[in-house]
Amino acid sequence: MAVTGLGLVTAAGIGTEATWEGVCAGRSAAARNPQLAGLPVDISCTVPGLDPARHISARSRIVHDRFTQLAIVAAREAVAGAGLDPREWDGARVGVVVGCGLGGVSTWEQQHRRLLEQGPKAVSALLVPMLVPNMVAGNLAIDLRATGPNFVTATACSSGATALGAAASLLRSGACDVVLAGGAEAGVSPLMVTGFAQMGALSKRLAEPAAASRPFDADRDGFVIGEGSGMLVLEREADARARGAAVRARLAGYGASADAHHLTAPEPKGTSVLAAVRAALEESGAAPEEVAHVNAHGTATRVNDVVEARTLRTALGDGAAVTSAKGVLGHTLGAAGAIEAALTVLAIERGTVPPTANCERLDPEVELDVVTGGPRTAKVEVAMSTSFGFGGQNAVLVFTA
Repeated sequence: MAVTGLGLVTAAGIGTEATWEGVCAGRSAAARNPQLAGLPVDISCTVPGLDPARHISARSRIVHDRFTQLAIVAAREAVAGAGLDPREWDGARVGVVVGCGLGGVSTWEQQHRRLLEQGPKAVSALLVPMLVPNMVAGNLAIDLRATGPNFVTATACSSGATALGAAASLLRSGACDVVLAGGAEAGVSPLMVTGFAQMGALSKRLAEPAAASRPFDADRDGFVIGEGSGMLVLEREADARARGAAVRARLAGYGASADAHHLTAPEPKGTSVLAAVRAALEESGAAPEEVAHVNAHGTATRVNDVVEARTLRTALGDGAAVTSAKGVLGHTLGAAGAIEAALTVLAIERGTVPPTANCERLDPEVELDVVTGGPRTAKVEVAMSTSFGFGGQNAVLVFTA
């Protein structure tokens, strides 16, 4: 399926160009967050300079949680970049599929505090529609006049990638002519950060936040939580060509699997991950040795990085240039797969593989060509994006030029 539009809102900035520049520069966006003061971990990667008055309507600022606000900004950029106008398209042929793992957690916390401190009458009547995850897709449909299939995928940290796989199926079946697909998450909240910290999943390198997220580095100690949204416009290539749209890349393959192993830990041998990688390759028609670049899940957690690296080595050998965007953007949870898919498209389009920020001493168990130091110029005609979620839910995407 043809990718004709991209939209990104991340801790590196608002818009695709800001995010790409930040990721290529290898500048970590992690910083101390005053809203997390006093917690076991108080660092995060948050979107800077989001001006609701400039980017969304006054009504949206009232009725939408932050995760929906981020999605709206990214979606509008993607649709405009694809050369589409919602005022002119046949909305019944436009679908919206969004990955989201948490939903409106900030709204939940704020309103629960009101209930405890001020009583039931202080709780907003908008609590439920701001909180539930499906509303991100519903609100995008309202904003863009899209009345085709509309739903949210929730597969933890692979949710965004799962959404793209589902979108391709909608196009393949003929149910839609255009699908806006991606992910959105705004999980930087005291409760969520504390929960991840209690699990031991977060980096505790609090004295140097910018160095905290260290994918594949021998000294990594966990991820930094982030927020953001990534949106892609997908169409059948013939339809895109017919309307004169530029095809930025092609979503050629999707593979999914379940570890069926543990609540949070990956299956040590990576058997199911390997199955997802091979399924995506088979659907794409690409051979393993053709994969020139992998935008890895690369969470900077000790076990996950090694399992992923071993699996990629088994499936692809060591010829692909590997990077993880989480060194710069943090882990954006349900949005990560979509954000990283958009970055994979940009790597193909621009012939550049961004570096893995803070990977200064490669873990000897990571036997991959991890790009470090600075961006690498490379001819990328086949690329892969890998995503893995709690519960052992795996999703792998293959893009081609």
